Amino acid sequence: MTTVSTDASTGTSTTVSTAASADTPPLKIGYLLNAYPMTSTTFIRREIHALEAQGHDVTRYAIRPWDTALVDPQDIEEQARTQYLLSGRTKALLADFFREVAANPRGILSALKAWGRLVGNARGGVIRHAAYFLEAISLKRAAKRDGIAHIHAHFSTNSAAVALLAHRLGGPEFSFMVHGPDELIDWGPASLKFKTREARFVAAISHFCRTQVALAAGYDQWDKIHIVHCGIDMDEFPASTAPFDARAPFVCVGRLCPQKAQLLIVEAAAKVALTHPDMHMEFIGDGDIRPQIEALIAQHGLQENVTLLGWKTNAEVRAHLGAARALLLPSFAEGLPVVIMEALALGRPAISTYIAGIPELVDDNVGWIVPAGSVDDIAQAMRAAMDAAPKTLTKMGTEGRARVMAHHDAGANAALLAKHIHAAVTSKT
Repeated sequence: MTTVSTDASTGTSTTVSTAASADTPPLKIGYLLNAYPMTSTTFIRREIHALEAQGHDVTRYAIRPWDTALVDPQDIEEQARTQYLLSGRTKALLADFFREVAANPRGILSALKAWGRLVGNARGGVIRHAAYFLEAISLKRAAKRDGIAHIHAHFSTNSAAVALLAHRLGGPEFSFMVHGPDELIDWGPASLKFKTREARFVAAISHFCRTQVALAAGYDQWDKIHIVHCGIDMDEFPASTAPFDARAPFVCVGRLCPQKAQLLIVEAAAKVALTHPDMHMEFIGDGDIRPQIEALIAQHGLQENVTLLGWKTNAEVRAHLGAARALLLPSFAEGLPVVIMEALALGRPAISTYIAGIPELVDDNVGWIVPAGSVDDIAQAMRAAMDAAPKTLTKMGTEGRARVMAHHDAGANAALLAKHIHAAVTSKT
């Protein structure tokens, strides 16, 4: 299996093998997450599937299942394949603890030292960290039973803490991936420096993210912080042929929450509707601020312009994005949203904000990038998209698709991650 990666600036195409190669033989990898699967972690499922397509054996571990009903069939299938460390395992956690104390007192002492440092950095949270300790014991024992060579944790929060403690107990060495934005706040209490120095390597999803981890951990850790982009399966996202006509809506995909700025979208839509009464906006997702969004829609009389669709399956999201005039995601805080990659891959422009890693993918050649928090700039970008000729929007979409193919192909990035894991497994110090 191969993918073709195209450099958007030069047009040069490179064929990338997505099968396990001679220098990256099949690996037994444990993936660890806090909650999995979730509607918002589709990109992790794609990464796991890409690794498995390349011949690697991936065992899924998570602390708990997501507390919201899953709607996508692939997520439901993933949930059945995931081993949960905490949920419904109180007796098993305690049994694992007593067995480990009896069999591995040296490992327990080493892990307790690390545990004390995590608690000290967090300035409290003893009960929460006690749960991490128990989870780490169960993870260490499960990894040994499953023959895991390396644990890779997504996010630098509690999953990375559990992987660190499991390693201190004598379990596999570990790495973790940092996404942001929440992970890049309060570095000290989150023990980001300690976790980075204990890990075999850290994967950062963008150049911006890499610099923030280095600031937290120290520049001497720079060479162990690698950029591994989140990616999508380009075969799932063929360029859309839907027309950019008057009916093409703006689409926003994501949890309805303050950091996604959906309230500002409604305010901007009210301004745009004054000059473009046929403008339509679709929100895909749900969350805490839905009542506020609904109230604001009613306040501005936008019931015919704005539709709240709730959560949708991946196929439904693709269909809506593929028919969009543009993705609209003017967030206050992000890492580098995968939904932007999805929209661009489908050949649709994006409107977003120049924060974190977003400007590494979005500029005025593939859409519009605006200041975070500016209703006027959001409205101006929406008007520009409404007024743009179809050929202009098509050109933006073509350029966006080329960029995603060059830098965010799931197979190519999974192969890169596997290369780093293989290096970690074979060059222990």
